[in-house]
Amino acid sequence: MDNKQLIRFGEFIAKKRIDQGITLRGMADMLEITPAYLSDIEKSRRNPPDKPLLEKIATILKLTEDDKNLMFDLAGKGRCEVSPDLPEYIMSNEVVRVALRKAKDVATEDDWQQFIDKLSKKGYSVD
Repeated sequence: MDNKQLIRFGEFIAKKRIDQGITLRGMADMLEITPAYLSDIEKSRRNPPDKPLLEKIATILKLTEDDKNLMFDLAGKGRCEVSPDLPEYIMSNEVVRVALRKAKDVATEDDWQQFIDKLSKKGYSVD
């Protein structure tokens, strides 16, 4: 497993916030939430927030696309749900839903890697 996936959502946010030199109180003010609520999120005493607040966090912390994707993955994992940036895409594309249902029973990691490689040739980096 990738070491980045071993970190919890709250730890990730706290580290990025500290790296940016933003205080907990300052970040909470920017997010328009209480410092206690943000502290609880960072200490994993509360579930990661929903997508709109995650988008604000990404903007405030100036996350790269890779870090934003990781943040969404960690938030989904913390909530035991699909990453919050994916359900709307999945539900708005019938072909994606069909592909995922077929893949869940038969696709191997190699199949998915080949698919990722093919998409990467189109200019999208997954890493």
